[in-house]
Amino acid sequence: MKTRTLLVFALTLLALSILEPQLSKAFAQGSLTPPGAPAPTMLTLNQIEPRTPINTLSGDSQDLYVISQPGSYYLTTNITATGSINAISINTNGVSLDLSGFTISSTGANGTAILLIGNQVTGIGNADITISNGHITGSVTNNAGTYSGPGFYNGISYNYSSGGTPYNVRVSGVSVSGCQYFGILLGTGNSTVAESCTVNTVGSYGIQASGVFHSTAVQCGAAAINADNATDCYGNCTGYSYGMIVSYAADNCFATSLYGSGLLAGTAHNCMAMGSGTGDGLDVEAASDCYGYCSGSGTGLHTPYAANNCIGYSGGSGIGLFASVANNCYGDSVSGTGLSAGTANNCNGHCVGTGTGLSAASANNCIGGTGGGGTGLSVTGAAIGCYCFSSSGVAITAHIANSCTVSSGTTNITYKYNMP
Repeated sequence: MKTRTLLVFALTLLALSILEPQLSKAFAQGSLTPPGAPAPTMLTLNQIEPRTPINTLSGDSQDLYVISQPGSYYLTTNITATGSINAISINTNGVSLDLSGFTISSTGANGTAILLIGNQVTGIGNADITISNGHITGSVTNNAGTYSGPGFYNGISYNYSSGGTPYNVRVSGVSVSGCQYFGILLGTGNSTVAESCTVNTVGSYGIQASGVFHSTAVQCGAAAINADNATDCYGNCTGYSYGMIVSYAADNCFATSLYGSGLLAGTAHNCMAMGSGTGDGLDVEAASDCYGYCSGSGTGLHTPYAANNCIGYSGGSGIGLFASVANNCYGDSVSGTGLSAGTANNCNGHCVGTGTGLSAASANNCIGGTGGGGTGLSVTGAAIGCYCFSSSGVAITAHIANSCTVSSGTTNITYKYNMP
């Protein structure tokens, strides 16, 4: 045992002798001499907030403030323009303007709240502009279609007289009210977007941009929303124009017009539109899952091509629904034709008065009826598997009728098959 203890002790001494250089290095001390005097470590204001307050900018005889250099700018308080000057003019590209929840107002009779000047020499508009998060107000009111009172001429606008149409411009989260003419005007056919914006009481266009999304414009003297594409929008026109004009696709939109047509669009999906007088409710190239209504002599829903799963209604003498091809549609009219189509499949047309319930070149599995002395179903070609009625007139008139049912009224059929 003694020999073994001595051997362990010797091995321990050997291990310590090997580790000693590393241990001495691990516990070595650095220099205790200070490197120099203490220096500030705080960030500068520009590093914390690399933006420029609008109220530090200068202006001129036409503008309260002018943004002439690219960069990021923001409001620090509400601002008011007096007279006929513009509140903020932007004459450069690459600008981000955050209104910071504040309001730009005017007590004058002209001027624009935010004007994109563009290049008046080349006629090229501003590019790469973002305007967000704030309010523009005036005191213009609408009195039976007449817009008057103090306030900006335009809310946000480009210089359409000489500055050129802007591109790569986005306006988001901005509300505009009480302007004499335009609410938000960015042009169409370009790369401009207005999203999550609201406009109320302007004498002409409410919102105009290539893309308008999740926005509302009401009490507008002309088209409330004018866009290439629009989604989740509501437009209301108080004049003889359209509630909404959409060149290509309108999705999940609602448009009304006091004296004109509700919605004019290339295609419409899941939209509702209401027109008055001679204007149509919904006037589109093709419609799906839509509803159109007109209170006068216009057409409730009008499409020269296809209507699928749609409803059209005329409160006067107009056509409820008109389409080249109508599938699974319903049309109703007080005294005109309920549904008129080249080809009608699984459709229902009805007239309250003496008009025609459903009129088509060919009808398959359709219902046509009239509550007055008119014709329930009028088909110039073949009617197959249809149901028709008229309270005191002709239930069905057709060149060919096959497997059709007549509940009331007379018939006028050239060739009849599989029916009494």
